[in-house]
Amino acid sequence: MPTEELTPTGPPGAWTPTPARRVDALLTADRRVLLRGAAGSGKTTLAQWLAVSAAQQGQPKGALKELSGLVPFVLPLRSLTRAATPLPLPHDFLPSVGCPLASAQSAGWADRVLAAGRGLLLVDGVDEVPEPERERTRQWLRGLVTAYPDNRFVVTARPSAVRDGWLHAEDFTELSLAPMAPRDVARFIARWHAAAQAEPGLGEALLDAVRTNQDLARLATNPLMSGLICALHRERRGHLPRGRKALYDAALSMLLERRDRERDVTARGGIDLDEESMRELLQKLAYWLIRNGHAEMEHADAHDILRRALTLMPRVDEQASAGSLLRFLLERSGLLREPTPGTVDFMHRTFQDYLGAAEAVEERDIDLLVSHAHMDQWEDVLRMAVAHARADERATLLRGLVARGDAEPAHRARLHLLATACLEHATQLDPEVRNEVEQRATALIPPRSFMEAELLVEVGPVVLPLLPGPEGLAEEEGLADEEAHAVALTATRIGGDAALPLLTRYCENLRPRVAGAMASSWHRFDTAEYGERIIRPVIESGADVPIIVRTQEQLDFVRKAGGYHLLTLDGDFTEQELLAALPRDELKHLSLWNNTRIDDLSFVSRFGRLEQLYLANCPSVRDVSQLAETSVTQLTVPSSSKPDEVLGLSTLTNLRRLNFLGEGGSCDVSTLPRGLTHLGMPGAARRMEDLGRFIELKDLLLHFLVEPLTPTQWQSISSLERLNYLCINHTQLQSLSATGLVLPQVKSLQVFPVGIGSYGDGLPSAEVAGAFPNLDRLTASRPGPGTDLTPLAGLHALRTVFLYQPSQSARSMGAEALGPHVDVQITPRPRT
Repeated sequence: MPTEELTPTGPPGAWTPTPARRVDALLTADRRVLLRGAAGSGKTTLAQWLAVSAAQQGQPKGALKELSGLVPFVLPLRSLTRAATPLPLPHDFLPSVGCPLASAQSAGWADRVLAAGRGLLLVDGVDEVPEPERERTRQWLRGLVTAYPDNRFVVTARPSAVRDGWLHAEDFTELSLAPMAPRDVARFIARWHAAAQAEPGLGEALLDAVRTNQDLARLATNPLMSGLICALHRERRGHLPRGRKALYDAALSMLLERRDRERDVTARGGIDLDEESMRELLQKLAYWLIRNGHAEMEHADAHDILRRALTLMPRVDEQASAGSLLRFLLERSGLLREPTPGTVDFMHRTFQDYLGAAEAVEERDIDLLVSHAHMDQWEDVLRMAVAHARADERATLLRGLVARGDAEPAHRARLHLLATACLEHATQLDPEVRNEVEQRATALIPPRSFMEAELLVEVGPVVLPLLPGPEGLAEEEGLADEEAHAVALTATRIGGDAALPLLTRYCENLRPRVAGAMASSWHRFDTAEYGERIIRPVIESGADVPIIVRTQEQLDFVRKAGGYHLLTLDGDFTEQELLAALPRDELKHLSLWNNTRIDDLSFVSRFGRLEQLYLANCPSVRDVSQLAETSVTQLTVPSSSKPDEVLGLSTLTNLRRLNFLGEGGSCDVSTLPRGLTHLGMPGAARRMEDLGRFIELKDLLLHFLVEPLTPTQWQSISSLERLNYLCINHTQLQSLSATGLVLPQVKSLQVFPVGIGSYGDGLPSAEVAGAFPNLDRLTASRPGPGTDLTPLAGLHALRTVFLYQPSQSARSMGAEALGPHVDVQITPRPRT
């Protein structure tokens, strides 16, 4: 489990990637996490692994020490929301999930644990809550966080189940489970075969197949599919089916019939069903769950479904009643389970969707499928329905998605991209229908933002042939920078050999943001081939973007290519490995991510031209005073809940730029070096009134600060005569406005909503105009509904207004009132 990675979600910065984390470091920086992951990505397994790790006796190792002494509560929402009853309070946590220890807990035990801040609440499966019930779930979570703020919270969901910023008001950090990189897949395959005590050489043979078969490699990017492939490969003695549907069919065959037959398991209770009969029964149970928006069903509902099915299956009806048949399926199918007494669900949602889709097609419920296609719970059902359907049914279904998307602008992008994703499973399709679907997809291509790129990534490799090269589409003269960047993001995140020809075309004339996207994605491709075709051109271009290195093989490639001046090393590289591989006279920027080995920074002095050092999740680094005798002038350090945890900052008199990484920590301003020209603050700080002593300060970032600044603190900031750039959130802007102070020296202002990654209220333009009379440039991230730009018309020095993902059009915000001398830029640019 710790081999998986987490990547932050929400609006991106420029080209600078945000460090991924190993899952065992999930709770080191953030006490509250909303974790997104696709079907089969390991969300539930991760929640269970965290619970087991916390419950183990002794001191956990490494990053797991954060779990020491915590009491885990695993709360699967599929069980908790089954009935229209209030979600449980702490004293009902154990009984509500059927925990056998529920009767043994003393009165008030759970409340005492949580009141002491010793709880680890693992709330699993927001996506399995019916959409009308999700707001009730959010209010329940909000109540728990308010009542017990000192505990750790992990909430899981599929990516499209809840909007960005769904829990931002409760200070949840949003992360996504990253797909398994090739090295992770290799490690998974080796460990699976070792645990299964498989025959020698079988794991190596499968690994070779995954490396050489692009279709297989694309399927083996999450734990569910990787485990399924391992099991099938062993079961079928090295012969694997092609494609997702064929893999599922083979897996079901293995689970439903062949396993018992080949292990000589005799019929139980006189029931002897063939594979086809079991599939039909399971399909009906799965489809009932999907149609009714449930993740579980009561035994009584299951009995009723099976009873009606038996009237159409006389051979099965002769063998068993509905009750005994349900017990047989629970014991022998390998697909059903009893999560709590009296309830039934599928072992994994993926098989529920696959079987339910088959039943929907058999029932010819094409209209029902199309009418639910905008709902995230039906997305995989639609894809698998296309795989199950006959050619005429497939055409009707895809035309229905296209027509509904044309008629409903609110769901257009989702429906048209879903139709495009379904093409992968359309083995036989009318060319006219395929053309209709692809035409709708081209309306969304090229992507113009990180979010649009993410939508295309969800569609998968089928979009790669539709992505334009740097010259643009036929009717255009070339791609804008944000379009080229979004295309590169899409192709690199889809990954695989099929993406390389397109990415190679972008290397002919590298743009910085495109180079940044490609240089951060090496781990998704073969090291040698991607190194030669992509990384070497980046190195030779001298682009000022970091190359992210995650393996010794990649590090060796960079060294043999002549070295590079801007590197990010992600993982446990040692000091000796760094000194042996990195160019000492060329390296100017070094980032260390997720490194638990390095605890002494004295080696940095060996790099005589190093200017920037970036440390992210390097828990062994406690003292940075060794940097005092180096050439480092720019430093980024993790913020910590303990203000004095990073020692030695006051000794760094040569430091000019200092950033604290993350919004969850704290710092003491009085311990910072006074010669700073740039300072990025964490989510909390002590002695903010001391900022007035930083007379060289030009850039100040306060957007992570949660508590509003006091008038005395704002007075101190207003005295900074050289302050040119200020980055704040709505809370700080309102606290400044309340003081009546004016900051005429600030020429550039950036304003975030209070929850980074979410829409806030409308931009307080009047407060901006009142506090910053000499503003030249204003940047607003995600200005919410009600934004009115007209109060800015009085700012005579204003020349640029940059709006990132506004919720309104420029005209509806009154942009025309600013006059022709103000350039109002919106990204992503609105589509026509």
